[in-house]
Amino acid sequence: MADDEVVVLGFWPSMYGTRARIALDEKGVKYEYREEDLRNKSSLLLQMNPVHKKIPVLIHNGKPVCESLIIVQYVDEVWEGKAPLLPSDPYQRARARVWADFIDKKVPDARKKLWSTKGEELEEAKKEFIDILKQLEGELGDKPYFGGESFGFLDIALITSYNWFYAFETLGNFSTEAECPKLIEWAKRCMQRESVSKSLADPKKVYEFLLGWIAG
Repeated sequence: MADDEVVVLGFWPSMYGTRARIALDEKGVKYEYREEDLRNKSSLLLQMNPVHKKIPVLIHNGKPVCESLIIVQYVDEVWEGKAPLLPSDPYQRARARVWADFIDKKVPDARKKLWSTKGEELEEAKKEFIDILKQLEGELGDKPYFGGESFGFLDIALITSYNWFYAFETLGNFSTEAECPKLIEWAKRCMQRESVSKSLADPKKVYEFLLGWIAG
């Protein structure tokens, strides 16, 4: 598929948009990345995702694929010859999807509470966030990656939140590494991959972005 035209519409701090880029890079697929201004969305974004009008969107030969986890699965199926992202075993594949769904259902609400609450509510928010990470750490176990020896689907689903941890910890005054050391070891291992390190924005820039967003 050397002649494929692949475009990714994204937004630099987005944990969702980054997933598509990592998946494509892991597969060695060449693509064009287009940064979106979410306050002034491009006509291309509105045309390619008319229902939700959100990033990310993968445009493959003119056809749009939306929703980040669906995009990662699509990339894995279309470019199946290199670096499989989902497990070959049906049960393990289903398990990976369940945990990825857990991340998308739990993490966004929990992280929002870390910057929108104070006092006792903030303490509860920190406990909730750490509990979510501890559950994920339990699923990781002693494996180098969630799928075992190979970096894959569930790793992509979670690692794109890692560059937000600095902001969460600074605003909430806690240490993820102190609470979930194995998970942070895993994150640092993922960051050694070029696909990850070049796609994730600098944590301090994410923190500055979040402060500006909170201030309105």
